[in-house]
Amino acid sequence: MLLQVVREFNVGGIVTNSTPITANKFIEQQLDECVGQLEATLHSDVLSFTGEIVYGVDDLIRNVIEEKRRQSKREKLTVILTTSGGYIEVVQRIVDTLRYHYKVVEFIVPNYAYSAGTVLVMSGDAIHMDYYSRLGPIDPQVESTSGQIVPALGYLIQWERLIQKAGAGTITVPEVELMVVGFDQAELYKYEQARELSISLLKEWLANYKFKNWKRTETRGIRVTKKIRERRAEEIAEELNNTDRWHVHGYGISMEVLKRDLNLLIDDFGQDVNLSDQIKRYYSLLDDYMTKIDDDIVIHVVGSYVRYV
Repeated sequence: MLLQVVREFNVGGIVTNSTPITANKFIEQQLDECVGQLEATLHSDVLSFTGEIVYGVDDLIRNVIEEKRRQSKREKLTVILTTSGGYIEVVQRIVDTLRYHYKVVEFIVPNYAYSAGTVLVMSGDAIHMDYYSRLGPIDPQVESTSGQIVPALGYLIQWERLIQKAGAGTITVPEVELMVVGFDQAELYKYEQARELSISLLKEWLANYKFKNWKRTETRGIRVTKKIRERRAEEIAEELNNTDRWHVHGYGISMEVLKRDLNLLIDDFGQDVNLSDQIKRYYSLLDDYMTKIDDDIVIHVVGSYVRYV
């Protein structure tokens, strides 16, 4: 059984424990070796993030990136991302940090990046997936007045359905009571703002980064203008926000669906056997290690295994 991890970071600062723990150190060295190999293969710095995108994670990523930049002069960063989602405001600060320090930022999704994680991925110059990887609909999570973390769209959709039924005259007495008692107008506004921010950021980032080298349309060879990029980004944002199509917060959208139905360019890392093997080896080792020592949120670069506590 693995012992507790050596180094811990807290949101308020860094907590270190210098006691040598051989088993954990050995595995962390293996993780460092895996990331080092990926950096050599990708000609890029590599940062790995696994877990929910919650408040405080942005601070830790800033600390890690700033330390990384003291050691590296590369202009490209590759982020290995696995997340069920989180807060869109945190995503915005993460992207601001990554873009402040690197000219090129790319994302590898070895398993899944849902909700706000999908918005984060869309800020990349390139997206790397394979047949097993999944993104998700845009459905940012927000904290209700009761302190619960809820998907914003589920709350908004239910409210909008009740409004439609009221307008059609088909609403029932219990549903009227639900509208009066069950929906906090301040929360509704907050959820609407989270949804609109998610869509606007995705549109901005796709147009500025993912589509920046899109010069000609594939079929007709028409010169691509800024307006065309923005319109295409808006179409993708609206489709990823289409709840009638995706239905649930955790719906997994495959690489093939993204390419075929959304016409989004995805790089298939599965076509590169060496790269695919390196990614799978790292992800498997990290996932196993996090499970054994009960870590939920981890940021990893060569030399630093950072856990959110």
